[in-house]
Amino acid sequence: MTGDRVERIRARLADAFTPVSLEIIDDSHKHAGHEGAKSGGGHFRVMLVANAFEGKSPLQRHRMIYAALGKELEGEIHALSIKAYTPGETSTG
Repeated sequence: MTGDRVERIRARLADAFTPVSLEIIDDSHKHAGHEGAKSGGGHFRVMLVANAFEGKSPLQRHRMIYAALGKELEGEIHALSIKAYTPGETSTG
């Protein structure tokens, strides 16, 4: 089930941003027993490099990512750590 969540997140972000680089790490296992994990919501880290972030502030980038994930993933994500860069801001691009 955890792999399915990661793949749904990956698919949404890939469709929305055509990323140069996309890494998703599921840290849910580190939060077993945590209040937010009881409802089934997972803890994820996302590192996304995309041209779409050019000229956008960090807050705008985070909002873009949340918009791309959509409401249907709200119950599946309890915590989301985001690192969003343009290709020029990393050695990836």
